Amino acid sequence: MSQKQSQQQRLSPQQIQYIKLLQLPTLALEQRVEEELEMNPVLEEAEPEDQVDQQEELNPGEEWEDKNKEDVDPVDQNEDIDWDEFMHNTEYDGNDYSSSYSGSSGNEDWRDLPDPYHESLLEELEQQVGLLDLDEEEEMIADQILGSLDEDGYFRRETEAVVDNIAFNKGVLISEEDVERVRKQIQQLDPPGIASKDLKDCLIVQLEMMDEGVTGRDTALEMLKKHWKSFEKKHFGKLKKKLDVDDEGLQDAFECIKGLDPKPGGSGNVVDDTKNYIEPDFEVRYEPGETVNGEDAGEGDFIIKLNDRNVPPLRISPRYKKMWDDLKKKKNSNPEAKETKDFIKNKIDSAQWFIDSIRQRQNTLMNTMKTIVALQEDFFKHGEGLKPMILKDIAERVNLDISTISRVVNGKYVQTSFGVFELKYFFSEGIETESGEEVSSTEVKNIVQEIVDNEDKQNPLSDQAIADKLKDKGYKVARRTVSKYREQLNIPVARLRKQIM
Repeated sequence: MSQKQSQQQRLSPQQIQYIKLLQLPTLALEQRVEEELEMNPVLEEAEPEDQVDQQEELNPGEEWEDKNKEDVDPVDQNEDIDWDEFMHNTEYDGNDYSSSYSGSSGNEDWRDLPDPYHESLLEELEQQVGLLDLDEEEEMIADQILGSLDEDGYFRRETEAVVDNIAFNKGVLISEEDVERVRKQIQQLDPPGIASKDLKDCLIVQLEMMDEGVTGRDTALEMLKKHWKSFEKKHFGKLKKKLDVDDEGLQDAFECIKGLDPKPGGSGNVVDDTKNYIEPDFEVRYEPGETVNGEDAGEGDFIIKLNDRNVPPLRISPRYKKMWDDLKKKKNSNPEAKETKDFIKNKIDSAQWFIDSIRQRQNTLMNTMKTIVALQEDFFKHGEGLKPMILKDIAERVNLDISTISRVVNGKYVQTSFGVFELKYFFSEGIETESGEEVSSTEVKNIVQEIVDNEDKQNPLSDQAIADKLKDKGYKVARRTVSKYREQLNIPVARLRKQIM
């Protein structure tokens, strides 16, 4: 037995809540606020006339205040509540920042209109299957196949698993041949190739459904069915010899295949209709000032807006004020009255912590976005000229931990005059040029992409050749670095980029 005194750093429940809210993107935050409103009866949306402008903002260094202190506890030791403060203590409505960093343009009410309903690809396929001449067993098989499609529209489940599943759940014995027969019928639906086993199967089905008079169709079918490996590796010499065609005939076959869809379910979002939907968390635009000789004199302003239009301002419910006053007047000490007081106190604490966390999240996000814009002014003005920047650069300027900045950046997007960008896009390491100037690795990647786009497709450039071209442009980049950038850009190796003509 021994005693030991030690110090440990632990996060309070309020800090944990703030951290969780901080890393949520706009759409997820909306859902989180709705959940909190449902769970906590004390918390409610503030009416427009009850909103009070909040002029005080937290300093960048104030990552969190200790809300466990007695002097800031919403319900103090004497059980008295400053209801005037809590009833009007709403979160920021997005218009409390200085005019040079926020603002609104035009009527945005139309944005709140619901999107028109569109049938998902899965619903369309179910309707098409209903038009097929299938018996009851085949309908069960079709239902299993459609329910097993992945996000690209492929059926990669083992056929035996479908047989076992129907036998176990439906008590119906079927064969693997039955499953394949139904699957091949589904492949003929729109889009063609849906429910294919693999890419080869998908492309062949689409070619077979193509008009027989299409130039290169027959050659393409023979190539995929009999010489798939040579096709995959683009061994043009071997293909011409095996298929007994010249350059033009092989080119026609490849052009025929180019028009096919390798992901028949990709555009229909079989798995999740909202997966590819992005709601920008910020909007940044530059408003030029006076011009001198037709050029910006540098007196313009950046307008930075935090997207919180679907997050309502929150407050403590005034109805609970009356309930609390009634309980105080009765001064009843029976267990039920005490339990009611404890319930109200806990819910008020929880509601106030949530409001504080939302406000703190907004301040942190805005401070981070302002700093990013300040360090990348050229990009937000002209859409180019990205400078090297790492998380530490932002953390030092806003006096926050690097892990906090990482949570802010992760999964957040900004709408600019040049498109929508993930905040991660603006962070990159620096590469020194021959002149000693430091440029962003993102800019170098853009140059690599440009070099590949303009290369001779019959003789594509190797990684070393790309590195040499970068050196000619003044960028000192090693071959292995080019290989890394090429992989990050999803550019295949030179052999797979080769084309016939």
